[in-house]
Amino acid sequence: MAFVLTSPGFETGQILPQAQVYNGMGQSGANLSPALHWQGAPEGTKSFVITAYDPDAPTGSGWWHWVVVNIPPTVTSVPEGAGSGKGGLPEGALQVRTDFGAPGYGGAAPPPGHLHRYVFTVYALDVPSLDVTADSSPALVGFMVHHHQLAAARLTALYGGVAR
Repeated sequence: MAFVLTSPGFETGQILPQAQVYNGMGQSGANLSPALHWQGAPEGTKSFVITAYDPDAPTGSGWWHWVVVNIPPTVTSVPEGAGSGKGGLPEGALQVRTDFGAPGYGGAAPPPGHLHRYVFTVYALDVPSLDVTADSSPALVGFMVHHHQLAAARLTALYGGVAR
């Protein structure tokens, strides 16, 4: 079985629901992290990491919207709002700082007139935890993930549009 990531709110290539859009920076969404479900993790998986990343952000390095580490290997889903303080992250999981400057989910907020991709990824790792803190950068987490990744499952949504 392949390692697969799904969400009940959207499929790859679809428009991100307003629930997952930021409330600020010109947007008026609910800023809730999406419900995510994964299956088919490879044998030997000892933890998971979830990331949400916008490669199209006009920064030169994209924009990290959500990073959660140290998810136990027995967990295969998170509910909507888990990264937004609504509960549902498993015990031991840790959200680290995003490009919004604080840990937790920050929804889609592209500049007016721009269509962006939002890539949600679950990584299966060969270690039970990453030695990071809530103030660690997404780049540090990415470096560690790169060295411990067994597999990755992705789901890409779109948000934004042409200028009116």
